[in-house]
Amino acid sequence: MATEAPVGSIDTKHADTIHDAQMDYFGKRLATCSSDRTIRIFDVEDDGRHSLVQELRGHEGPVWMVAWAHPSFGSMLASCSHDHKVIIWKETAAGWEKFKEYGMTSDEHASSVNSVAWAPYSLGYPMLACASADGDISVLSYKDSKWSPDKIVSAHKGGVNAVSWAPLLSVGPLGQAAEDDAPRVAPRLISCGCDDELKIWNFREDEVNGGWRASQMPTPVLKDMRYSGWYRDVAWAPSIGLSSSTIACCTQNGEVLIWTQHSSDSEAWSCVELPTRQADLSAEPGPAEPVWRVSWSLTGNLLAVSSGESNVTLYKEQLDSQRSAVAGRDATHDTPAISSWKIVGEVGGP
Repeated sequence: MATEAPVGSIDTKHADTIHDAQMDYFGKRLATCSSDRTIRIFDVEDDGRHSLVQELRGHEGPVWMVAWAHPSFGSMLASCSHDHKVIIWKETAAGWEKFKEYGMTSDEHASSVNSVAWAPYSLGYPMLACASADGDISVLSYKDSKWSPDKIVSAHKGGVNAVSWAPLLSVGPLGQAAEDDAPRVAPRLISCGCDDELKIWNFREDEVNGGWRASQMPTPVLKDMRYSGWYRDVAWAPSIGLSSSTIACCTQNGEVLIWTQHSSDSEAWSCVELPTRQADLSAEPGPAEPVWRVSWSLTGNLLAVSSGESNVTLYKEQLDSQRSAVAGRDATHDTPAISSWKIVGEVGGP
């Protein structure tokens, strides 16, 4: 497979390394963030033309990540930085302004905030999870015209690298979406950190046992050895009404793992490791270079993986019964398994 060339490029004019770039829900706006401590928002046209809308300044250190809120809550953007802060920006008639600033004191966050993620909009109000190198996860909720913080203390020893929300959807018989008046599933999120662990957090809203409760994911077996190393990123796939859950994660050691749970929460998770580049198909899965980020398409059948210094690999799930895909290894057993994910594109690399 030939390496794909980018269809276009944007000169952001950032003065230092760009750490994240995110399109909004409609694909009409692009937000970028950089070690130059700024965030830039661009209007992007279908023909590739673009124009700078505004440069946002407010962080005092490198800005690691940006995340757009669902448009039903207006034009809102969250950013997180090495300066321990999370800033939620909101577009007004006068332009983009700070809507909420969190992390100003050590009891909020005492170290770099590495990741931010918005909860599904079907929750009914904005909720933002923030992962910090101090080991804590903060959850900010906006209700009754005010922001309320909650905190998961000591979520991961050594620091939290990423958080991602589960789809907030009830599933009916045979994978059909439940009626609008059906009870919604309680919010859940998954986190990863420097302690070799993935954890799913379930929210219980009651007076006696309220708050966030963790359930730890099993430790995968890779290349006949139990995995040990940092998880760099984790992403829960969007739901399309199927009664299953899919999670992608990546590691400092170069692995990309796909976790799947069918039917119910009580069923065990299965795990398959993927090679991250087309050049690795004839070798054991998992290059030596770190894998930094995993990201799903809106339909959950495409997965983008960034690794090394300039490599992006795109996977597509194979839904046919033959599944003519790359050879993976079942990470929960010692026997080989066939992955249902096939590399369909690459950008960068040699």
